[in-house]
Amino acid sequence: MGYKLPAILRRRRYVIRYDVETIPARKINITLGVAVGLATLPLVAIYVLLTLSSFADRMLSGPDILEADYSIENWRLFFQGKLDPAATSLYTFKELIMIILNTLIVAVGVTIIVVLVSVMAGYAFSRMKFPGRRELMEFLLLLHAFPGVALIIAVYAIYVWSLKGIPSDIIVPYRFTYTIFARAALEIPLSIWLMKGFFDKIPWEVEWSALVDGASRFKTWFSILLPQVKPGIAAIAVFAFLAGWEDLIYVHVFLYTGGIKTLATLIEEVIGNIETAYLPIAAAAGTLYLLPTIIFFVFTQRFLLEALTGGVKG
Repeated sequence: MGYKLPAILRRRRYVIRYDVETIPARKINITLGVAVGLATLPLVAIYVLLTLSSFADRMLSGPDILEADYSIENWRLFFQGKLDPAATSLYTFKELIMIILNTLIVAVGVTIIVVLVSVMAGYAFSRMKFPGRRELMEFLLLLHAFPGVALIIAVYAIYVWSLKGIPSDIIVPYRFTYTIFARAALEIPLSIWLMKGFFDKIPWEVEWSALVDGASRFKTWFSILLPQVKPGIAAIAVFAFLAGWEDLIYVHVFLYTGGIKTLATLIEEVIGNIETAYLPIAAAAGTLYLLPTIIFFVFTQRFLLEALTGGVKG
């Protein structure tokens, strides 16, 4: 009889050589990773070309990357308020900072409103039983189905009617407030549904144990439940911030018509006449427009990954 391996070694060799669950799962993960990488490659290439074009003497299309001359001239002209090397300054550096701040005010305002309303309403829909609850939830989905451009006429009519009683000294804050609430209203329905799903994942026992120990409903919600739905809050915050930062229609109607510019309306001015526009400066404006979004995503990606992989633990 030949030599036999000890039983523990035989079992270990069997697991390593014949594990039919681990190997296919690893192959699937690799395949999905490659597929996602290939799918996002065109978008990454576009963003890279946009960024490089902001430093180049021409608008790059790919093959001419090595032929272009690179400098910070486009950025200097942009911050000087010039839309063309031979043009005069259309705005000052201080005005550009105000334009960036205007965009940030809208984005942060929309984010705050969406997060506050969605977190509270999502908890109510998840934990409280009241008449018409199911019908109201279905109505929220119906509201989300309407595009913002389809509602702009009605929203603008309310805006014009409401201006009649607004004093002239607070008209600018009112324009910002109305724009923020109008834009946030488009994001709230879906955000409520997302937050309800996160609250549904938390077992009732977690909440009941806190209530039995004497904690109030608000303290239980704030101290026990909210820390467990951070991935959901981060997700809706990212979506709301992007909606406010990238919006063009609502800021154009309610802010730009009142002489208040944002980066979206500024870029619209830069490329207003595509035949005569100096596109490298437009690329600099577009790159600046992307930076806050990228920074915001970098700081919240950990919570987004938790949201995608299950997030809440009971």
